[in-house]
Amino acid sequence: MTTICPTVTAFDNHQYHEQIQRLKPFAKRVHIDLMDGTFAPTASPDLDQLWLPHEFIVDIHLMYQRPGDHLQSLVKLMPHMVIVHAEAAADHLQFAAELHRAGILAGLAFLPETSPDKFERELHGFDHVLIFSGNLGHHGGRADLGLLGKATEVIAHHPEVEIGWDGGINTGNAATLTKNGVSVLNVGGFIHGAKDPAAAYATLESLAG
Repeated sequence: MTTICPTVTAFDNHQYHEQIQRLKPFAKRVHIDLMDGTFAPTASPDLDQLWLPHEFIVDIHLMYQRPGDHLQSLVKLMPHMVIVHAEAAADHLQFAAELHRAGILAGLAFLPETSPDKFERELHGFDHVLIFSGNLGHHGGRADLGLLGKATEVIAHHPEVEIGWDGGINTGNAATLTKNGVSVLNVGGFIHGAKDPAAAYATLESLAG
């Protein structure tokens, strides 16, 4: 079953609260983007001041250059999952193991230019792979469906891993992504930019289902 997972990409606490409130009437699982201003060009609210909305299943997409430096703060928040980038400066397997020890799932994200086969050794330690086709630290972006080969590759070697997609999801591509093995559609601009966010979410659920 495919999950529509609205994203929260905020640059201050006011935007964060505003986006969370917008999603409360309909979302079940949310994808919170956290940026450090280094790995990603923008910065989100400080991790140590962050609160997670308990109404949702919460995934954290950590766009940090040195994610290991923030492990304890992440564990304290106790999200459903933390997604770290393959391109970040980290011992990825150790990071995933520490999350698992705390009862948190671990995800590994790949920028468009990164091939999963370069991280074959690490993939067995992760629960989720995120195929990133957006603009780091921003809503929107274009869904480059040529990247779907990554989903095929990961599923062939790690069929137990959940596949997520981030970037440019809309009514024109949601069904295609689902048919190619993507089971979590992380959606930002299409929902937050809609006149009726709940209706936009419901439309994507229908198409993906």
